[in-house]
Amino acid sequence: MKAMVYHTYGSPDVLHCEDVEKPTPSDNQVLIRVRAAAVNPLDCGLMKGKPYFMRFLFGFPRPKVTRPGRDVSGQVEAVGRSVKQFKPGDEVFGACTAGNWMKKVDGAFAEYACTLETALVLKPQNVTFEQAASTPVAALTALQGLRDKGRIQPGQRVLINGAAGGVGTFAVQIAKALGAEVTAVCSTRNVEMVQRIGADHVVDYTQKDFTKSGEQYDVIFDLVGNHSFLENRRALVPKGIFVGAGVVGGPKSILGMLGGLISTIVVSLFVSQKYATFVAKVDTNDLHVMRELMASGKVTPIVDQVFQLSEAGEAMRYQDQGHARGKIVIALP
Repeated sequence: MKAMVYHTYGSPDVLHCEDVEKPTPSDNQVLIRVRAAAVNPLDCGLMKGKPYFMRFLFGFPRPKVTRPGRDVSGQVEAVGRSVKQFKPGDEVFGACTAGNWMKKVDGAFAEYACTLETALVLKPQNVTFEQAASTPVAALTALQGLRDKGRIQPGQRVLINGAAGGVGTFAVQIAKALGAEVTAVCSTRNVEMVQRIGADHVVDYTQKDFTKSGEQYDVIFDLVGNHSFLENRRALVPKGIFVGAGVVGGPKSILGMLGGLISTIVVSLFVSQKYATFVAKVDTNDLHVMRELMASGKVTPIVDQVFQLSEAGEAMRYQDQGHARGKIVIALP
C-alpha cells in the first residue's frame, strides 16, 4: 500500500510516498481503509523534531515515529477477534493511537491504518469523510478545554481567542451548544466565517485588543498565547477561568504547558481567578459526544483545504503557516 513516510527529522521535504506493508489488526484493533486524514500541529512538530529535547522521547538521532497522521476517517476493512463494536464496511472516524501518545503508531497518511477499537466511533451520515477526519484532535481539545477545564454553564460569557483555526472553529460551536454567549477573536478576513458558525460577538484583533476593551468574561479559552495571564486577567470576571490550550500543538508546546503550570501555582496564591492548562486525550465517550453534536447539526466541521495523499508535504507546509480557516485535510479516493 501507499503511505507517507519520513526517516529523518526536518521540513516537509523529508516526507515521501512509499510502498509499505499493509497492516494487520491485532485482537483489539480495527483496520481502516482510509478515506481522509487531517493535519495537526502535532504531526508537524514530530516531523521536525522540535523542540530538540523531544527527540530523546521520540527517537535520537532518527525518529521512531515515521508515519504522520492521527485523525482518520474511513471504512472498516477488518477487525481483530476481540472487537465487538464494528464490522467490515462500517464508516468510522477517530484517532490512530496505541493508547499512549508517546508510543509508536503508524499514522493515517496512508491507504490503510490500524487503531484501537476504543479510539473510533461510527461516522454520522450527514458528515463527509473529510469533515469527520477533521474532528478528533481539534474537537476533543475544544470540548475538554471548555467543558472540563472551563466548566461552562448556560448563559455564561465565553471568549475564544483564535476562533478561526482548527480548534477555534469547534470551540465556537461547542460553546454555543453548551449554552454560552460567545465572543470570537479573529482577523478581519475571518469575521464573517465565525459569525456564520454561531459567534454572538466578534473582536477583530487587527482593530482592537480584547484585554483592553473593558469587557469581562466568565471563561477565556486561549488558542493563541499572544497575551500574558496578567493581561488576560483584565478581561476575566473576579472568579473567571482562563484556559490556556497551548498544548494543542502537542510536543512542541510542552514548554508552554510547564510554564502554565508554574504560573498556575504562583498566581493562584494571590488571585481568585483560575488558570487551567491540559493535554487533550482520546476518549470514547467524548468521541460519541462529538458524533451526536454533528449528527444533530449543532456542530459542523470547517475544512479549509483538501489535499491528495501525494500532496501531504504541501498540506504540512500550509499547516505550518498558521493561517488555516478550520482544518486541513488529506483525502484518498
